[in-house]
Amino acid sequence: MLKWMSGFADPNGPLIYKGVYHLFYQYNPKGAQWGNIVWAHSISTDLVNWTPLDPAIFPSQPSDINGCWSGSTTILHGNKPAILYTGINKLNHQVQNLAYPKNVSDPFLREWIKSPENPVMEPTTENKINSSSFRDPTTGWLGKDGKWRVLIGSKRRTTGIAILYKSKDFVNWDKSKHPLHSAKGTGMWECPDFFPVLKNGINGVDTSLNDNSVRHVLKVSLDDHKHDYYLIGSYEEEKDRFVPDKGFEEVEIEYVFRYDYGKYYASKTFFDYEKNRRVLLGWANESSSVDDDIKKGWSGIHAIPRAIWLHKSGKQLVQWPVVEIEKLRVNHVNWPTKLLRGDELLQINGVTASQADVEISFEVNENDIGEAEVLEKWTDPQILCSQKGTSVKSGLGPFGLLAFASKGLQEFTSVFFRIFKFQNKNLVLFCSDQSRSSLNKHNDLTSYGTFLDVDVLHEKLSLRTLIDHSVVESFGGEGKACITARVYPTLAINDKAFIYAFNNGTTDIKITSLSAWSMKKAQLNGKL
Repeated sequence: MLKWMSGFADPNGPLIYKGVYHLFYQYNPKGAQWGNIVWAHSISTDLVNWTPLDPAIFPSQPSDINGCWSGSTTILHGNKPAILYTGINKLNHQVQNLAYPKNVSDPFLREWIKSPENPVMEPTTENKINSSSFRDPTTGWLGKDGKWRVLIGSKRRTTGIAILYKSKDFVNWDKSKHPLHSAKGTGMWECPDFFPVLKNGINGVDTSLNDNSVRHVLKVSLDDHKHDYYLIGSYEEEKDRFVPDKGFEEVEIEYVFRYDYGKYYASKTFFDYEKNRRVLLGWANESSSVDDDIKKGWSGIHAIPRAIWLHKSGKQLVQWPVVEIEKLRVNHVNWPTKLLRGDELLQINGVTASQADVEISFEVNENDIGEAEVLEKWTDPQILCSQKGTSVKSGLGPFGLLAFASKGLQEFTSVFFRIFKFQNKNLVLFCSDQSRSSLNKHNDLTSYGTFLDVDVLHEKLSLRTLIDHSVVESFGGEGKACITARVYPTLAINDKAFIYAFNNGTTDIKITSLSAWSMKKAQLNGKL
């Protein structure tokens, strides 16, 4: 997990250039709260170890004098990077600005020059755009007509909008007559992202690709909900419209997939053309109070970068930590098959519990599936995780992991599965229970959860959890669902933390495999 001093938020403009990964991000160099925002800049050769450079963009023009907000990078013709970002001008209007590297031969892209044409897009009475709801340009893509296209997040009353702009030269932009997509009742669309994914295969593809081999993903960060939601569909280039697949036509929030069901927002993807993958980065905000943030001197992290692709069903995306994170693994612990009996707690010894990577798979016996609790009516899974937390027994579950567990279990963060019978089908609930994660009651102790699309009698019910001092990042069903939790225990700290596999149900569950590793520290202040 990437962590710096002071206030730290949205990932902006990630890219790979001349073999170097670049991550820009919203950053307050003067404190652990929002304000004084610049585009901080860090580089890496492996997406794990990072070196901070001087800020790439900071207020200096009339078009950004009151703030340099989120945006994206695009690789233009001739392998030339360009940044589009939102600036707040002297009228406090949100406008879009352009910047280029001062020296394209520098693989570290240390210095950026702002275009004298800024702002290159702005709200006017003619284009009927709300000047306080016009932000966060996407990576650009090329249409078959040779024009660049980008999206800007916006809203009109309660309708969320992805405004489409076109340009021949990436400087002079024209607003399209129609948005790429919109949805009533969803509020402001922040940090939109739009990219193709292969119908078959896990490789990523260039952002401009649009043919029969791909589907398209439209992701938006909903300001009213503070979560990232995505739609899968087709991009009709002739009409410049995004058409969601069946089941995604109406954006009813409770039925739309999220990248992450915990603390994860303002995410951004990029195409890593050197490794043919699409990489996702996201911001995980705090569970601690503002006063505690000020005391510790920093706020906000970025989650581990994730590879992202379309599941073979075509119905949802899959996410998995980038393979480079495995370079930090040491002290491998491997369990043989074990029967985890009802009310059993097994300590995972041999790894550093405050900084670990744990992969575990469970098997449900067909003869025991009848023990599953009957769910009488559909319930919001997050509410269900709160109502039926770690201590609430049922026939099948809860079973999973206890992370950051203190001696005596006064504190723990639980990540678990619980199986229901709903409308004659087996339904898997995937939860991250923070209700007992800290004795500090000023922390956010919300529990998170979702239903997991796994056939428990024919598929592996797997869980991978990355643990790192104040974060528990979990991947259920081989990456079909992700939950990121921020926790600040008061007792389960460093060598006073423990990890357990547990089963608090009445029915025995088989552990078919368990591998765990201690994790070395990533270098976050490396030297060039």
